[in-house]
Amino acid sequence: MWTLLDLILPLDCAGCGAAGSGWCPACAVTLAGGPVRVPARSGPAAPCWALGGYSGPRRQAVLAAKERGRRDLAEPLGRALAAGLAALREAGELDPPELAPLVLVPAPTRRRAARQRGGDPVARMAAVAARHTRRAAPAVALRAGWTTRDSVGLSAAQREANLAGRVIRRPVPIPPAANVVLVDDVLTTGATAAESIRVLRRSGTPVTAVLAICAASRPTNA
Repeated sequence: MWTLLDLILPLDCAGCGAAGSGWCPACAVTLAGGPVRVPARSGPAAPCWALGGYSGPRRQAVLAAKERGRRDLAEPLGRALAAGLAALREAGELDPPELAPLVLVPAPTRRRAARQRGGDPVARMAAVAARHTRRAAPAVALRAGWTTRDSVGLSAAQREANLAGRVIRRPVPIPPAANVVLVDDVLTTGATAAESIRVLRRSGTPVTAVLAICAASRPTNA
């Protein structure tokens, strides 16, 4: 949703700061290389993929969407996720649309954090990605419990302890035959993905893959 100020003042590029464009063509190229496999220290029980490392324009865009309320970035970041999903389908990592629908589940966020940010930027990106992907739908099926701490600065072990038992399955239906992809902005240690996958599997929903905008760890085939 745009504000009156957004309509009056042009946005600078969230990736490089160039004037006159919220996301310039040069920065868009940094998301266009296709997903790469990422090792996750916390060992999620599904393959993890990212559109690149947590650096440069990708990092700046994620921070702008999360910390500076740049809702306009949901469109370019969501489209980049959609291109990544298409590439995974083409590579056989996801079933083709003729065989199975695709459900995009945003990684859980704390309610307080979502309120402070004016909503959930990952959920917005997932919704855009679903609109641009054949036979896909978003499902906000997870949330973080109120006792969950901010994970910034926590070690891998601390992140796991922080999330254990605190990711909650919301009563959102997911078709049993769907390919389910957990979507996130940054894949750091994989603790959030691992706990989210455990919660979804306990409810009878297996997760096919994890896809993030950025990965803090080095991609295995980059």
